[in-house]
Amino acid sequence: MATAAKKPASTTATDTKKPKAAAKPKESVTKAPPKTAAKTVAKEVETKAVAVAKAIVPGKIGCDADLLAMPEADYMNPAQMAYFKSKLEAMRDDILDNARETGEHLKENEVFADPNDRATVEEENMLEQRVRDRERKLLKKITSSLVRIEDGSYGYCLETGDPIGLPRLLARPTAELSIEAQEKHERLEKLYAD
Repeated sequence: MATAAKKPASTTATDTKKPKAAAKPKESVTKAPPKTAAKTVAKEVETKAVAVAKAIVPGKIGCDADLLAMPEADYMNPAQMAYFKSKLEAMRDDILDNARETGEHLKENEVFADPNDRATVEEENMLEQRVRDRERKLLKKITSSLVRIEDGSYGYCLETGDPIGLPRLLARPTAELSIEAQEKHERLEKLYAD
């Protein structure tokens, strides 16, 4: 029985060692704040670099929020025109890349033993072609918008000559009509469609 009494004493000795192991996570906790401090410093440096870049290139718009923060008197200034031009060119490039991928995909000739597999692939190809057809129409509008940027008429309604507005242009960069003129067109279409 004396040996049994010694065993519990040895377990208490190991219990005292466990708190020391628990002390190690505290050390890792103390190491974490310097990492977050480094991240904070890195973010501050990045923010300052962005501010310096904007100061160096006046009129350079970095995002939609910068565009919306500009005063109304600056509507369709050269910086805004350049922003929308780059946005439209990016859209155009994406559409052209998608068209290339579709062309390559449609050139692939797979032989299917099962007619259901063939039907599924043909249906997918038809859906893909419909999407590309819509993108082809959008590509014409993008080209038209780029031409209007070059001649300085971009951002103004083709019917009334009023400003279309930055929020509408951000939502739909190819917009040619103001909201009022677009609503009028939609009412007329609905009237004649019925």
